[in-house]
Amino acid sequence: MDSRERRSHLIPRTRDGRIATAAFVLILLLAMPPLTHTVWNRIEPWVLGMPFLYAVLFAVYVALTAVLLWSLSRGV
Repeated sequence: MDSRERRSHLIPRTRDGRIATAAFVLILLLAMPPLTHTVWNRIEPWVLGMPFLYAVLFAVYVALTAVLLWSLSRGV
């Protein structure tokens, strides 16, 4: 077997795969503790009936789902 036939599945092979991976990781970083504990950690103002933290996390998770659906539609 060549080394070409044994390529890792962990590294994206296409341009769309690299874009989807980078976008997913960058958006996921918005939901991690450095930002959630310092920037997003507020109750006021209320957004659509939810505390600010929950509204921001909801938006981040919707964006993550959108990236996954985009990569699914591209066949990545």
